[in-house]
Amino acid sequence: MPYGELMNARVRSEERRAEIVRAALEVIAERGYRGASLAAVAERVGLTQQGLLHYFPTKDALLVAVLTERDQWDAVPDTQWRVDLLVSLVEYNAMRPGIIQTFSALLGESVTEGHPARGYFTERYAKVRENMAAVLRAEYGDQLPNGLTPERTAPLLVAVMDGLQYQWLLDPESVDMPGAFRDFLTLLGENPH
Repeated sequence: MPYGELMNARVRSEERRAEIVRAALEVIAERGYRGASLAAVAERVGLTQQGLLHYFPTKDALLVAVLTERDQWDAVPDTQWRVDLLVSLVEYNAMRPGIIQTFSALLGESVTEGHPARGYFTERYAKVRENMAAVLRAEYGDQLPNGLTPERTAPLLVAVMDGLQYQWLLDPESVDMPGAFRDFLTLLGENPH
């Protein structure tokens, strides 16, 4: 096969994989991981289930691709997270409810024993808490104005971010996710005395 044809075939294959991942995001958002089937994803992209297996040989392989894709959207290459970038991330998340819904569905299901995303989320949260502690340390030093250390505050920061996502998904008209997150950051900077 000539080089040009080979490259075109590779590009088409990557485009098809991306289309499948987008369809999987939609199906998982609608049905959760356990309720999502390869057949439903295949149907959404106009493939047979056997055709889908050519790109992703197992449902778990597709799940890994979905989680990897989601993480790439949140990545800030070669930069240290800062508090103002966290506000921007929350604002960005408010513009992509489908992705947040998929993430939230998978997160909720992952706490069950034997779920294929459990290890991913366990590792992800350890890394996120570490990153948030670094963000808080860069902003406030070794102790926040409220007296807590960055390490003690990091899990609270993560909990607020994820908890706001759930509340916003359930009632987007009543919950101003970016505004509430900014309010929480104001609380972090207040001195309790």
